[in-house]
This record gives sequence, C-alpha cells and structure tokens, in this order.
Amino acid sequence: MPGEHGSTLRDAFIVELRDCYDAEKQLSRALPKMARASSSIELRTAFEDHLQETREHIARLERVFRTLQEKPHGRRCEGIAGIVEESDHVLHEDFDESTLDACLIASGRRAEHYEMAAYGTLVAWARAIGQPQAAELLDQTLEEEKAADRKLSELAESGIDQEAADSAHQEE
Repeated sequence: MPGEHGSTLRDAFIVELRDCYDAEKQLSRALPKMARASSSIELRTAFEDHLQETREHIARLERVFRTLQEKPHGRRCEGIAGIVEESDHVLHEDFDESTLDACLIASGRRAEHYEMAAYGTLVAWARAIGQPQAAELLDQTLEEEKAADRKLSELAESGIDQEAADSAHQEE
C-alpha cells in the first residue's frame, strides 16, 4: 500500500474499500448467471434478491467513498475473482439439477463469507480512524451479507443438499 497512497490505516482502509467495490461489481455480473442456472425457484429467488442488494452495496460503497472525499473506483479483487471462477467451473460440470443447486449454494456461501470478513474489517477500521458514518453504512452491508449467508444455509438445509444426496444414491 505504500506505493498507492501511503502507509496509514486510512490508506489501507481506502485500498480495502476499492477491493470490496470491485468484488461487488464482479458479483453483480456473476449472480444473474447463478440465478439462471438454479433449478430451485427458491434458490433462484435468493440469488435475484441478493443481486438487488449487491447493487445497493455498490451504491452504499460509493457513498462511503464520497464521505472520505475519494473517487469511487475498484481495485481488482482476486479473492472474489477466484470464487467467481470456481462458480463458473461448476456451471460447466455435468451435474444433475439438485447437485448443481447444492454446488451453487456452496459457491454463494464462499462469496458471502469472503465479504463478511472484508466488511467486518472495514467496519472496525472505519471506527478506528474516526469515520462513524462510514462504519454505519458498512455495518448495514455486513448485516445483509450475513442474512444472505443464512438464507443460503437454510435453503441447503431445507432439502436441496438432501435431494442431491438422494439423487446420488439413486444412481448407485
């Protein structure tokens, strides 16, 4: 980070914000593909709902940038890029519908956990550098990411994982 801004926690905060901004942009492109690939109506709806939230997350990050008097732009988020790439690989596997849905849930949860870690850090750093408005906005996103993860987990536990397991037993 010293080459990009300097070496303060505020500088690291800006770099992390840019990483999250890019991550949200990447996810806004990946979620429609995941929704289309879902055979479960509930899973498709969860991905579509989270796409709307992701668009709100992007707008919220832009507000955070403005509160810091920084231009909103991303910095390539390699972590989410890897998760999205893995998700794309899953879409090209020859899985039955329920197994594909289970794999899509796993991909979605990986992304949510990455984002929860990133936003948790940003909230703490915003508070540490005296940016309560940014902390509040970022905490709102963190809570939505946690809720999305819970929703995906509930979908898996409500039968999607079991359907995938049952379909595997039928083939044996």
